[in-house]
Amino acid sequence: MALRENNHLIITNRSDLETVIKANERLLVLVFASWCPFCRRFLPVFEKYAHGREDFWSVQDDEEIVAEAYGINCIPTVLFFEKGELTKRLDGQPGIGLREEELAAFIERCGLA
Repeated sequence: MALRENNHLIITNRSDLETVIKANERLLVLVFASWCPFCRRFLPVFEKYAHGREDFWSVQDDEEIVAEAYGINCIPTVLFFEKGELTKRLDGQPGIGLREEELAAFIERCGLA
């Protein structure tokens, strides 16, 4: 089941995420895991940009359901969906993760700034 709290989506299966994606025209999704130190460092950065926005979500993917579905090899990763289709992505770098500057530039490229 998908649970939403402060724009966090905790999923237990892929169909929960797909339901959320299809329900939104444009959607920016942070995929992270609670055990990942780079994700824990980046999550407050993403939350700062997501504050008050209905089109920014984060998905806690501890079971790697989303990572497997979207070919994510390194987390955190940010996915951008338009009309239910994945159109852009920002992949974290191994041993580094993501930086705020990268997220800001990605948001701009997605036309969400």
